[in-house]
Amino acid sequence: MRFFVLLALLLATPVLAPAAAPAPVHLAAPVRLAAHRALYRLTLADGRGQVIGASGAMGYEVTDACTGWKVRQRLDLTLTNTEGQTVRMLSDYATLEAKDGTRLDFRMKQTTDGAVSAETEGQATLDRPGGPGVAHFTLPRPMQKLLPAGTLFPMAHTAAVIRAAEAGQRFLTLPVFDGTDAAGAELSAIVATGTLPPERTPWPALSALPSARVEIAFFGVKADKMLPDYAVGMRYWTNGVADDLRMDFGDFVMRGKLVAFEPLPSHC
Repeated sequence: MRFFVLLALLLATPVLAPAAAPAPVHLAAPVRLAAHRALYRLTLADGRGQVIGASGAMGYEVTDACTGWKVRQRLDLTLTNTEGQTVRMLSDYATLEAKDGTRLDFRMKQTTDGAVSAETEGQATLDRPGGPGVAHFTLPRPMQKLLPAGTLFPMAHTAAVIRAAEAGQRFLTLPVFDGTDAAGAELSAIVATGTLPPERTPWPALSALPSARVEIAFFGVKADKMLPDYAVGMRYWTNGVADDLRMDFGDFVMRGKLVAFEPLPSHC
């Protein structure tokens, strides 16, 4: 699972596009990602003196389109700052990602108090799985961005993180492109902090699966900036479903709890 829309909605930072390719572990046996529908409740974990209230919900749906994955992520978030100002932000993000990892069609629209605050649309292609490649934007304006070697699209990124955790690789850096930011690819730094055996959950499809605790940080381009622009911690089951989210936006931290889950059948 990916949470790029949350990052694009709350931050407007440039991103780093390194030239280094990922470690060979990412080209190993494929991960069996699951088509599913999930709903997350979002609550404020730490306002850090900037935010006194925050709540919302995020819907996430992955559909098996046979040769690709259709993903839709919808976010509804309300924030109240220390001056008592309340802002409601909505985001709708949709992609079609080829299962071979070489093509991504994307569109994203977000509004703040009913006014459009950001919008992207386009298509990205990689010369081969893991890049390099190019992203062609039609929104916010016609342009293209080069994608460096090692670049992964969101579902491929999820699979790479799970694969590395299963292989016992604790530290990992990957350039990733999702289409929510016209700046291009960004650098993700991943730490797999521990694995968990199968345990009982409210959802039978998840109860039989092992999982891993994963922390992912996203860094901007400023060479003197040591702290990430955004970081997320989560529990990842081996089929790509996530829970127990902790999303650190710098000025405040949100928690995401899985409250509804439904596997979706494949008709391929």
